[in-house]
Amino acid sequence: MDEIAIMNLVVNSGNARSLALEAFRDARAGKFEDAEAKLKEADEVLLGAHEVQTELIQNELNGKGIDISLLVVHSQDHLMCAMVVIDLVKEMVEMLKNK
Repeated sequence: MDEIAIMNLVVNSGNARSLALEAFRDARAGKFEDAEAKLKEADEVLLGAHEVQTELIQNELNGKGIDISLLVVHSQDHLMCAMVVIDLVKEMVEMLKNK
């Protein structure tokens, strides 16, 4: 079960990051409504990843932690990168809208 949760974290984080980058491309093309829709979807997908992370943290706090592996570290890296990309893209979209 833990491996499935960790892979869900990787997949959801990667999908959220990709949606944010697509939103930026849309904004560069002047398609701001499409960009906003993709950013909203990215936030929703990221929420799924965050819920998995929260479950893993709660399990650890309750004495049911998992062994730290390269895959676990990789999943956390994906989540943090997705969060940063989404935040930056939101700011860049606003900059482009106000140009």
